[in-house]
Amino acid sequence: MKPTPISKQLIDVAISDFGIQDFAKATIREVKSIAAFAEKESGVEFIKMEMGIPGLPAAKDGVEAQINALKNGIANSYPDIQGYPELKKQASRFVKAFIGVDIAPEGCVPVCGSMQGTFASFLTCSQADRKKDTVLFIDPGFPVQKMQLQVQGVKYETFDVYDFRGEKLGPKLLSYLEKGNICAIVYSNPNNPAWICLSEEELQTIGALATKYDAIVMEDLAYFAMDFRKDLSTPFQPPYQPTVARYTDNYILLISGSKAFSYAGERIGVTCIGNKLFHRHFPDLAARYEGLPFGLVFSTRMLYALSSGTSHSAQYAMAAMLEAAVEGRYDFRKEVSVYGQRAHKLKEIFCRHGFHVVYDTDLGEPIADGFYFTIGYPGMTSGQLAHELMYYGVSAICLITTGSHQEGLRVCTSFIRDNQYQLLDERMAVFQENNPR
Repeated sequence: MKPTPISKQLIDVAISDFGIQDFAKATIREVKSIAAFAEKESGVEFIKMEMGIPGLPAAKDGVEAQINALKNGIANSYPDIQGYPELKKQASRFVKAFIGVDIAPEGCVPVCGSMQGTFASFLTCSQADRKKDTVLFIDPGFPVQKMQLQVQGVKYETFDVYDFRGEKLGPKLLSYLEKGNICAIVYSNPNNPAWICLSEEELQTIGALATKYDAIVMEDLAYFAMDFRKDLSTPFQPPYQPTVARYTDNYILLISGSKAFSYAGERIGVTCIGNKLFHRHFPDLAARYEGLPFGLVFSTRMLYALSSGTSHSAQYAMAAMLEAAVEGRYDFRKEVSVYGQRAHKLKEIFCRHGFHVVYDTDLGEPIADGFYFTIGYPGMTSGQLAHELMYYGVSAICLITTGSHQEGLRVCTSFIRDNQYQLLDERMAVFQENNPR
């Protein structure tokens, strides 16, 4: 056995001291903390792949607009709970330009990042009909969304879409929806972490069933237009970002400033509620919130109670970034395409040293290169692999934490630096030698 870059004892003691009994279930923050501790104690550089933090500079249009708003005194003024009118207008235009659907500005509500958007959406959806008390996740997905439901005391169901693509998706969804207790269906597109992209046919299936069984679809577009196999960057021209909004009126689109515009630190996003859903009156919501329709319950009750609005200056930033994208002055997709380039290089290194891509195809096509991808290693469970890689100064989270039933890890490309490809190659060569298949 060749020596590992980091002492096994150091890693094992750190994991024990953090109180982690099963490393397969370690959270993103726990893995990040152990990697930071081990890096500091050992002096060995870690290749950090566990956390999805943007690794690119924030969009200049946003930074300049926010600075100007602050200089002009906006910080002393509470934002309107419905949002800065210009942001609502630009969000509506952005949806039309890049998704190809019409959502009125009133339905485009600023939130403190899509995280707050999902939290408020979960609250609203789960209270809309007392008979529908359960959220359905099309997994794998973002682990923290389930934590949000845990905090709220809302039940959820989940299934791994790995074996239910294409024509198999409808029957699987039906098996849950026909019970009559599903209030919302949640998925990300592109998917975090598998990077699969639901097809128009699959979205049509989801939309049709959502309409039939009166469930609300929450479409998480955190990685907007990042299916780099298609050019989705030309405003008002197809191809558009695929969406369920073409196939049902029961939808909420969650658009984030964090990844597409690298504006994660300011916690800004827009929750876009379909026109009919925004104005729809649910008897249970009306009884609880003075007769208000769905959209106003979302904003004037849920968001008001959570944060009394969204950072005023950040709303100016988001409005400027969306406008620049719609006007063609800022090609956000080109800016973030570096993530796809990194994924391509990283996959090649891992696969050359005996690893495999877990979610490797997308309806028969090779999976796209993007912000995330998934890896496995023969003979190792998710927890064993994640733990073992820590000895080699490589940190990633297990797929089990994302709702996946597959053995493997989620790899994030955002923090990879140019000097680390060779470093990873060298370390994985030792890993392969120490762990022959």
